[in-house]
Amino acid sequence: MNKKVKLINKGLIEFKKCWDFQAAIFDDIIRNKIAIRKGETKNTATDNFLIFCEHPHVYTLGKTGEKNNLLIDESALKSKDASYYHINRGGDVTYHGPGQLVGYPILDLDNFFTDINKYLRFLEEAVILTLKDYGIESGRVKGATGVWIDGDNPLKARKICAIGVKLSRWVTMHGFALNVNTDLDYFDNIIPCGISNKSVTSLQKELGQFQDISSVQEKVVFHLQSLFGFEFIK
Repeated sequence: MNKKVKLINKGLIEFKKCWDFQAAIFDDIIRNKIAIRKGETKNTATDNFLIFCEHPHVYTLGKTGEKNNLLIDESALKSKDASYYHINRGGDVTYHGPGQLVGYPILDLDNFFTDINKYLRFLEEAVILTLKDYGIESGRVKGATGVWIDGDNPLKARKICAIGVKLSRWVTMHGFALNVNTDLDYFDNIIPCGISNKSVTSLQKELGQFQDISSVQEKVVFHLQSLFGFEFIK
């Protein structure tokens, strides 16, 4: 098993460009995995990657989501300088934009563990531990993947991190989006993750001041490394 993970920082990158970048890596890992099993390559292990980035304003809808949860039309998207994509991850509609830390782990889970529930819980836990580093208590809401603050209080529950993934042959893509300094007004144009009775928040809003997104990323990386046993490489 290969626990080495290449860490890639893409900075601010258009969603479709990063999606294509992800997909190329994802497809290559799967091809290599099949070739290893057939004895058609000298490789003995598959590679793993973790991509971090921010996106210009964009709304994405998961493959099983409801387009009606996007509350604006094409002309309104243009007026807000936002784009829209129906993509191949799980989950419903969400928003990505500047000030949001997006992480895309492209992992062969055969290198770690073959348990999708455990994988999702580890992604959540890395964010929960990161928020705890900032003095923020957060957790999970039953039946709603992601990380929430005051999740046990229906009147106060607010989502700070969305998670949506794709899995094939135990290889993952897509991932999580943690609101750090995100313009939360953009969430008014959707029913986030198809949940209409809960709000969204950000690290900046909870703490009352702008946050250094690179410092947040460092903490997320540390906790992912601890949970998964990653060995980061350049």
